[in-house]
Amino acid sequence: MRLQSNPIVKKDLQVTARSMRFSWGLFAYEAVVALAFLLGLHSIQASVDSYYGDGNVYQDLMNLFPVLAISQVCIVTLIVPVMTASSISGEKERQTFDIMMTTCMSPLSIVFGKVSSAVLRVLFYVMGSLPVMALSFVVGGLSWSVLFYFVLAVIVLSVFAGSVGILCSSLCKRSISAVILSFVMYFVLNLLTFSPLLVRRIWYWNEENMGECLLPLLFNPNVFLEEFFMQVMTGESILGSTGESNFIREDVGYFTYCFTYGKVWVFLSAGCILLLAFLFMLIAAWKIDPLNASAERIPIKRIQK
Repeated sequence: MRLQSNPIVKKDLQVTARSMRFSWGLFAYEAVVALAFLLGLHSIQASVDSYYGDGNVYQDLMNLFPVLAISQVCIVTLIVPVMTASSISGEKERQTFDIMMTTCMSPLSIVFGKVSSAVLRVLFYVMGSLPVMALSFVVGGLSWSVLFYFVLAVIVLSVFAGSVGILCSSLCKRSISAVILSFVMYFVLNLLTFSPLLVRRIWYWNEENMGECLLPLLFNPNVFLEEFFMQVMTGESILGSTGESNFIREDVGYFTYCFTYGKVWVFLSAGCILLLAFLFMLIAAWKIDPLNASAERIPIKRIQK
């Protein structure tokens, strides 16, 4: 099903464009990004003056990019679950859920439409902040392709956060419960991907070989974001496999070495995160499907004569 033919996306975008709340939200987003830019610029100027004393901050202005990018990612990961967590549960609270399910749209199309509308609204915020982001590229010496990859990374993270929110929204009847559950679930997913590494580190505390325990981190959005910034800023990897002369590193294993060589980890992790997001959306679609819902049994009371 094409995105432009989804009625939910069309309706949400029309309502968003006519709402003053979206304009004030965009203004607040731009204000936060501009404040992060000024604070980052002041911090760079102060650090350079303390070390060099000549006020030459040209080479250190590259650090403005991760400051602005991380501030935007934090905002995105906070607002997207709120948008999608109230999508299905909000329909239930307004008593319009049954009407929505009687339309010609399939449950999967409804879920995709809710997530897509949230991602598109976030992209409006990100595109509005590009002039501020461009300042770090003009004077920071970064390639303009990095800005394009950053937008793709934001899309990946917003789709994942939206899928978590829509899944929690399909499980809860109230929006506030869905929002709280989405943040708890997001934290638990990040913790579970680290659990094999932590267990192996605790069990074999004197062993440096982590082996394939690093592979679950492919599904961790935080590791994906950190690896993205490491590749952009330094060209190295947080797993330590980039730039090594050995063909097979002893501390990561063969498969992990192949997955973490260069930028392979970033693209592979993005694919794994999108796959997990698609799985969450499938579960949410199955949950709201009336054909898959278990019928409630109403006890029949005997009429006593």
